[in-house]
Amino acid sequence: MLKSKKAVDLFCGCGGISVGLKQAGVDVLAGADIEKKYLASFKHNFPKAKALNLDLSVMSPNELMNLIEIDSNQLDLLVGGPPCQGFSKNVPRKNRHLNDPKNLLVNSFLDYCEVLQPKMILMENVAEMKNGFEQAYSQEIISRLENEGYTVTSMVLNAADYGVPQRRKRAFFLANRYGFEFEIPLPTHNSEKLNNLNYLFVMNEHVSVWDAISDLPALEHGDGQKLTTYKTLPQNSYQEFMRENCEFVTNHIARRLQPIQHERLSSLKAGQGLKDLPAHLQTKGGYSGAYGRLTKEMIAPTITRWVFHPGSGRWGHPVDIRTLTMREVARIQSFPDSYEFVGSYNEQAGQLGNAVPPLLAKTIIQSMTSQLERFKKETKSSQLTFSSGSLNAIA
Repeated sequence: MLKSKKAVDLFCGCGGISVGLKQAGVDVLAGADIEKKYLASFKHNFPKAKALNLDLSVMSPNELMNLIEIDSNQLDLLVGGPPCQGFSKNVPRKNRHLNDPKNLLVNSFLDYCEVLQPKMILMENVAEMKNGFEQAYSQEIISRLENEGYTVTSMVLNAADYGVPQRRKRAFFLANRYGFEFEIPLPTHNSEKLNNLNYLFVMNEHVSVWDAISDLPALEHGDGQKLTTYKTLPQNSYQEFMRENCEFVTNHIARRLQPIQHERLSSLKAGQGLKDLPAHLQTKGGYSGAYGRLTKEMIAPTITRWVFHPGSGRWGHPVDIRTLTMREVARIQSFPDSYEFVGSYNEQAGQLGNAVPPLLAKTIIQSMTSQLERFKKETKSSQLTFSSGSLNAIA
């Protein structure tokens, strides 16, 4: 029986990467984050793991190892998504700076990599970070890890190409100490890239908003209960995967809108938004997607921490006159229905907006572990062949 792999999740937030680890068969020993309210959801859903409320920019890696009770070289996988807000698209380009203190947590993550010496590393960040400032941060990450004996692969992936019903591009850095280069995981769902390549198999279509949420009950704004029964049986394989045999669903409560907010959404059809508002309901300004309503067929835009507010993006339900519930947001982020979020409505929105989609994390981690096992087998086979050849030569 294969020994299960062990991982630690730094800057874990509510636990998006940790869910992917668990689904990929990896044991999560601990999660650490400075945001106590975000960490509460991690602790609630990973009761056997250590939930560490820490400032990772000041705690030494050796102190962390003592808390987790591990030594250097023992960990199979160190993962994390250190905040890198200075690269965010929400920050105007003129205000983005190479030495922005908001970006320094990337260096803190690398400090932990250098001391913990895990066998494999997975680091996630905003897509803009990979090529920003003439790839200065990417080069720093790769250089520091290579100096520690790691082979590094970097990439930008779109979650929609891996079965997540959301257009969310993120940068990933994969590294290992075995001396081989990780291959980029092949997309599992249809994309423009796939349409231009000759694959032997027809890929699944992208998962749409309605594919993700159509089995959840209709609600009026302000309605919902702590535990809710499903509206229908699972309508597709995505919903089956999200349910994990759950009989009830949590966090399906619709935020009560202000009268003017409700009136604005009521005046719009699915697919419409700010520019389609009647003159008397127009706002003085706002995001291009403000007050936008999703359509059933579309892939959702990138979920943000402001998903609770209709004026911050296209968060209107495609059928009901309301914004998305946190369970619907969780479905769009690919969190299973068994994962219950704790905290206020706005706190849950922050947790989900900052999370890595678990399904994307699962696909990457499964790809990493399978490539490692394949490399080990090929190396062992080569060694046996070499040994056998040497004996024959002596004979």
